[in-house]
Amino acid sequence: MCAAVIGGMDRLKRNYILTARELGIDLKVFTGKENSIAPKLGKPDLVVVFTNQVSHKARREVATYAKANDIRLHLSHSCGVSSLRNCLEQA
Repeated sequence: MCAAVIGGMDRLKRNYILTARELGIDLKVFTGKENSIAPKLGKPDLVVVFTNQVSHKARREVATYAKANDIRLHLSHSCGVSSLRNCLEQA
C-alpha cells in the first residue's frame, strides 16, 4: 500500500515515515511548504491531510485531486504520529 501525508511538522517527517514502514506502507510526506502538491502526489491508495498545518488552498487542491482520481482521503486536525498511525490502521 502507498499513502501520502500532506501537512504535519518538519521535525516529525522521519517519524511519520518510520511509523508507516512498521505498518508495511510506503509513505510520501509533503509538509505543506511545496507550491503545488497535487502533481507530485502520483497515485497513492490513501491521502492523509493534517488540516491544522496546511492552507485552505492546499487542502482544496488535494481534495479535488483525490476525488478526481478515486483516492481515499482522510482529514485529521491533529498532526501527531499517533494520529497518523490511527489513520493508516483504519485504511
